[in-house]
Amino acid sequence: MSVQEINTHAVLPPIMSRSDKEFLESMQRYIITETERVGCNEEGPADEYYIIYRNVFDKVIEYVTAYKSILTTIKKEYDTFIETIKKGQRTAFHLHGKLKVLAAQPTALVYYRKRTLQHEAKMRVVENNSTKIQLQIDKMKQLRAEHDTKEVKYCTFSKDPSKPIPGMTLQESINLDALTKYLKHLEDKYAEIKQVMSKKYVPAQRKADLDKEMIVILKQRDVAENLNKELQFQFNELISLGEYEKAACFAANSPRRILQNIGTVNKLKAVGKIRGKPFPLLLFFEAIFSTSCAHRRPIDAELTLEGIKCALSEKRLDLVINWVTQERLTFSEEAGDVICDYGEQNTYNKAKCLALAQIIYIECSLPNKALLCLCKQGQIHWAMEYIGQFKDFTSNDLMQLIKLCPNTELIQCLTKEWNGKPPFLSFGLVILHLFSIDMKKVGIKLLQEINKDAIEHLMINDPFCSLEEWQEVANICLQNGLDRLSNDIMSILRSQAGVTEISEEDDTVNLMQHVFW
Repeated sequence: MSVQEINTHAVLPPIMSRSDKEFLESMQRYIITETERVGCNEEGPADEYYIIYRNVFDKVIEYVTAYKSILTTIKKEYDTFIETIKKGQRTAFHLHGKLKVLAAQPTALVYYRKRTLQHEAKMRVVENNSTKIQLQIDKMKQLRAEHDTKEVKYCTFSKDPSKPIPGMTLQESINLDALTKYLKHLEDKYAEIKQVMSKKYVPAQRKADLDKEMIVILKQRDVAENLNKELQFQFNELISLGEYEKAACFAANSPRRILQNIGTVNKLKAVGKIRGKPFPLLLFFEAIFSTSCAHRRPIDAELTLEGIKCALSEKRLDLVINWVTQERLTFSEEAGDVICDYGEQNTYNKAKCLALAQIIYIECSLPNKALLCLCKQGQIHWAMEYIGQFKDFTSNDLMQLIKLCPNTELIQCLTKEWNGKPPFLSFGLVILHLFSIDMKKVGIKLLQEINKDAIEHLMINDPFCSLEEWQEVANICLQNGLDRLSNDIMSILRSQAGVTEISEEDDTVNLMQHVFW
């Protein structure tokens, strides 16, 4: 293309002043800076993008004074049109929410009918139980009235033979058959009184016999005390001679277990360990536990506890296993605790220690600690079966169990139906409890593993967690990045007929208004 053709078709731009050029450049910089700061582009978010260009428009109007009035009018019309569009969007969103609530009303009606049937069934059970109890009360009243009548009829008597016989009319008192019958009653009463007297009172001869028995027992006590002194002397002599192994075996095999006591244990403790030789105290406990089955009474709880401590201090868990499984000990809660503590310090033997402690806790009727041992062993199925069989665990017991053993599988089993029975705990209350005791990680893990269908089932069938507490769970989800789960919970809450979302700023809302609407 020639230079003449360029000059023929080209149109020169209007000549701009320096101030106009600087103003336009400043506006361009302002637009670029603000869009980068709020992180938006031409595709959105629309509100921030609109605010940036509205501010630029205002600055242009202020700068171009000649067209200020017409530009202001144009801007006003645009603002009015945009506000109308926004208002329409808000109205559409509100109507969409109402439409979802209306669509969910049939589901809520089904849920309420289901709850009504459940309550009616419970009322029938209560009425049946009340009827049975009332019948038992009436029967007891009747039996008591008959008993009182018999007491009045037969227990009153008169010592004066000139007076009429109590309980008999004048005609009966001269009737042979009636008198014979009454005589039989008196003979039976006499035999009963005689039997009672034979139990409450003893003849003087019996007292003399008891005195003789007491003298014999006192002599036996004196013989036992002398034997005890003699055995103590021999034991102390062996200790002083350094014959510690012999002293331990002598004390363990002493007649009538005279030296099997805590005093002997303390003396052998004082000896301590001897290099190259067995620990005397452990020899003592091995001997007494190995022979405990031959005696009628087992080793007492205090010696049992000391024996377990001694064996574990020597890392002889094999001895403790043998003693516990062979039932050669007197079990106690302290013994179970010592074995559990040893397992915590020695992770290799932790499973064995938990199993041993579980045996002891069951024998000592300590179901909470036995259940904790099962859970720590990972035997969740057997733990749930144990809970179902025992039936005395309270919700506080199970909450404490979760705190001591925060196993997600355990929590999931406790908060869902088990063998056709309702959950032992409320999922919503468990989540709130975990966040209240600084176990946030466990709570978040549980929330991450649940989906909308599962949470809806839990919420509908949970009679313990209130609507306000479920809203608090939703807020916790929102605060910890679980937006979708929070929205699901709030959507389920809104689908319940008569439920109103409560904002934290509104202090005037009546929390019970959903009951009385």
